[in-house]
Amino acid sequence: MAAQFGRRLRKGATTTAVAAVAVAALSASGAPGATLVTGSGDPQATGSTPPPDDSAATGNSPYYTDLPPLNTPNKPGTSTNLPVTGSAESGIPASILAAYKKAEQTVAGSDAACRLPWQLLAAIGKVESGQARGGRVDANGTTFSPILGPVLDGRGFAMIKDTDNGAYDGDSTHDRAVGPMQFIPSTWATWGQDGNGDGRKDPNNIYDAALAAGRYLCAGSRDLSLAADLDRAVLSYNHSDAYLRTVRSWFDYYKRGTHEIPDGTGAVPPGLGSGADRDSGSPSPSPSPSGPGKPTPSPGPSKPGGGGSTDPTPEPTPSETLAAVENAGTGTLAATAGDAFAERIKVRAKNSLGGPLAKVSVTFTVAGDTDAAFDGGKKAVTLRTGADGTVTAPVLKAGEKAGKFTVRATATGRSLPPVTYGATVTARQADAIARTDDKALTAAPGAEFADTVEVKATYKGKIASGVAVTATMITDAEKPAENDKGPCFKDADGKTVRTLTGLKTGADGTLKLPAIYADGTAGTYKLRLTTEGGATVVIELKVEASEPSATPDPSGTPDASETPEPSGTPAA
Repeated sequence: MAAQFGRRLRKGATTTAVAAVAVAALSASGAPGATLVTGSGDPQATGSTPPPDDSAATGNSPYYTDLPPLNTPNKPGTSTNLPVTGSAESGIPASILAAYKKAEQTVAGSDAACRLPWQLLAAIGKVESGQARGGRVDANGTTFSPILGPVLDGRGFAMIKDTDNGAYDGDSTHDRAVGPMQFIPSTWATWGQDGNGDGRKDPNNIYDAALAAGRYLCAGSRDLSLAADLDRAVLSYNHSDAYLRTVRSWFDYYKRGTHEIPDGTGAVPPGLGSGADRDSGSPSPSPSPSGPGKPTPSPGPSKPGGGGSTDPTPEPTPSETLAAVENAGTGTLAATAGDAFAERIKVRAKNSLGGPLAKVSVTFTVAGDTDAAFDGGKKAVTLRTGADGTVTAPVLKAGEKAGKFTVRATATGRSLPPVTYGATVTARQADAIARTDDKALTAAPGAEFADTVEVKATYKGKIASGVAVTATMITDAEKPAENDKGPCFKDADGKTVRTLTGLKTGADGTLKLPAIYADGTAGTYKLRLTTEGGATVVIELKVEASEPSATPDPSGTPDASETPEPSGTPAA
């Protein structure tokens, strides 16, 4: 059985004394070393904490401090690939262990000089969340329910107002540390990673969180094979001697060897339980993890006798437990480019009894290859359900890009399946198109048509702006096919082009075509313009030679055939 020392440590003189006794007992028993290695690199020095890096985000809030078993799993220098055996308390759940090792490999591929050991991630994961509540994660490595630190509202802890609109911690008023490695949202926004390649950066996913922690520990030019750099890295998580000693104890323990246990069978730290929320709602120092960027707590009240409160937060009742989010009657999502969707997305949160659940944080996210967005240009919006359990997303506006995309509604910070909605944006349309004048369009063979072709498109009698138009020189209006002779357009290189695409009407619905050129063949030709929506107009183009003018006699003597007979002179 593992020897159990202080379950919860607080920063201060009492904390240091308790930790010192625990470390002394471990050292005397032959357990893995837990001596403090200071910034000077002296492994015997235990009285000073090395200063953190300038960029370090310090913590110093409560954390779990179960110490390693007195009987180490193996002797130093031997294999760390031990069989699946031993107690659940000292083992590492399979998915959690895999995430730590994967993070080590990933970081080694991009920052080999850091020399990140997976055992350091395991030590921090043990102290922060008891290895994700003993490995209670799904097949993708996501915790079944979020691991949340206390509300940072200044009552017993520092005041940190919301930085993520509740997207990660479900609290749009104050921040809370999130996930098995306990990142506060503002830190996750900088360091979050996609460790399992699912396209998301989820602090509640052990693969994502472990990789983020690894990169955080490797910040700057740290070499974690050096004791001083390793200490600085750990202290950047929580700037506390006691925290460093506890992490160091588990780090040395895991370096000597460990064993894999099935997911969900690991020991759960006292007070953590199987629920998601450890918010005490008061200054009572109930256990809660402390992660990168976690603020310094202020002292809280204690129970009579000087001991801190150890009462865990009561488990939520079925009527208070979120079971699912579902579509609350949203209809078809369709709009024309540039217009607002008439339908509003609405979801409902249900509790374990099937009833409505209020105050549930729901994040609506626009996904896919689209420029559509919610009102204000936002791609993601987080709102809370009302008393009836429903919440409606802001107005969704179509961009100019036609096609299909997806909107997801997710219970913020939960691993519940999202509600997915398909949406379609149709290109702007016109149901009529006509010339703006009726001038005859003519040109001599080989010349440019003097007049420009201008058309105007409308939809239901109103101006149709931004409508796509295709212009084609055709052989016949009844069975239009591209003509390979006659008038043409010219491209940038001066080459002949008889079909133009990508044309669009302006804000007033009009479109002026580029210059049109005649070839050397006279005749009457047809130009067909077609809009998105099927409106068409056929325009006639004529290529004809000019008629020659009469040439006068150079001598100035009229031609005899044209000389008028003198008046008054009788004919012979």
